[in-house]
Amino acid sequence: MDFDYVIVGGGSAGCVLASRLTENPDISVCLLEYGGDGKDLAVRVPAGLILLVPGKPLKLNNWCFHTTPQTHLNDRRGFQPRGQCLGGSSAINAMVYTRGSPLDYERWVEQGCVGWGFDDLLPYFIKAENNVRGGDDLHGDSGPLNVSDLLSPRDISKAFVQAGIANGLEHNQDFNGPKQEGVGLYQVTHFHGEKQGQRCSAAAAYLHPVQERPNLTVVTHAQVNRVIIEDHKATGVIYEKHGAEQMVNARHEVILSGGSFGSPKVLMLSGIGPKAQLEALDIKVVVDAPEVGENLQDHLDVVFDYEVNTTDVFGVGTIAGMNFFKAMRQWRKDGTGLLSTNYAEGGAFFSVGDAPQEWPNTQLHFAIARVMNHGRDLKRGYAVSCHACYLRPESRGTVKLASNDPAAAPLIDPNYLSHPKDVEYMIAGAERTRAIMAEAPMAKYITEDYPAPYLEKDGMLGFIRNRSDTIYHPVGTCRMGADEQSVVDLELKVRGVSGLRVIDASIMPTLISANTNAPTIMIAEKLADSIKAEFVAAIESREQSLPA
Repeated sequence: MDFDYVIVGGGSAGCVLASRLTENPDISVCLLEYGGDGKDLAVRVPAGLILLVPGKPLKLNNWCFHTTPQTHLNDRRGFQPRGQCLGGSSAINAMVYTRGSPLDYERWVEQGCVGWGFDDLLPYFIKAENNVRGGDDLHGDSGPLNVSDLLSPRDISKAFVQAGIANGLEHNQDFNGPKQEGVGLYQVTHFHGEKQGQRCSAAAAYLHPVQERPNLTVVTHAQVNRVIIEDHKATGVIYEKHGAEQMVNARHEVILSGGSFGSPKVLMLSGIGPKAQLEALDIKVVVDAPEVGENLQDHLDVVFDYEVNTTDVFGVGTIAGMNFFKAMRQWRKDGTGLLSTNYAEGGAFFSVGDAPQEWPNTQLHFAIARVMNHGRDLKRGYAVSCHACYLRPESRGTVKLASNDPAAAPLIDPNYLSHPKDVEYMIAGAERTRAIMAEAPMAKYITEDYPAPYLEKDGMLGFIRNRSDTIYHPVGTCRMGADEQSVVDLELKVRGVSGLRVIDASIMPTLISANTNAPTIMIAEKLADSIKAEFVAAIESREQSLPA
């Protein structure tokens, strides 16, 4: 099979690229995805993420990766859920729509990424967005990605907002507006209109509506083994389906959109990566690229859970079961009710330490459920939880190959809390979180403070080392840069090989100060425009070179 472009990975970036590139009927695209179609009921019902993130016992649409033992987390192995279906992690995440601070992108420019400042990128955020509140200078109202207000926020989530205000934070009704700092309810990637109350994954937004285009071929349940590279040019992909290897050719480019774990893995399996590591695994070195798999950054998350005196949250018990069936009827009727929740209904951004207030370095997610070990451990009763993470970690980790077997999971080492600054700010952010939860609007709901005995025993740092884990924002392992050491250049082309790009969150040079899904979609929107322009220019150049 021959196509103009072969895209590896049907996650957030891959769905955007496949949709946007095939808007030009002259461009043919093949999209390869390891998982299924991403249309499951558990994906479409927002509250279904309680079945998707834990990965057990069903392992629905989830890679269920784990980290290597983390030295600074008492040698614990962290859990790393990532989406395994069309839509990728946008099909299993908590649907929070945040872009980060404009200063995050100015930092990219300061690091040499000219053309990647906030003013350069804002048009692509707007292009992607269909905000229920309408469009303005900062928001779009006609893009594929539906952004909605919560249809049925719980009263206790509103109480969290009041608690933040009581603790000195300003009420912020739009974290993607003129300022990021403050406390409020999140906007979420949910459909509004006909599909009101359903998750709007990247696949549902961009891919499913156009999947019948004649110039688009989507292959699911395809395990990509390697990129075919001839004379330092990517010409296609070898993948495996139903136990048989198959090949697909790319006339113009192969695009890797496998995320911060998948894209460096495919690069290394294809011979692009640190020479010594590849040779040790008997992989022929095509390009000695030491930074492939380096520069891993992630938001470390510490969770405080509290039993509450209301059953208007998710819980475990007889009443919870009855509430669930009632909520399912309500959701089927009009998309509202408890099952329309994203769990993390309330949020806050603020600064601790010496960080400027206008560039928050701490984020909170207030969830209407007890979250123990990513929801993998259950306890009877009704509870809420508040998550705190430091947004600009200095710690850097790695992604490496475990073997030369494409089916083997990569070795993921975020190296959490290896930098003392991260320790200092995690503690400060966690302490303010506890103070917010102790304010009167929240305190009236709380009947038991579960972390309290552990905090008394181990202290805040001990609690963090024993309990914290990812909040699912890995980036950076195929770093973009203007320098020759970067994995990709400013057009996200892989250095040392032509016809090959990486387009996903792995190209971020530094982690943005918020959830990473919206920025990943923005990156793909930006590059889709560039690739389409290059394609048209190449065709015109070829036509002009033909004899009259």
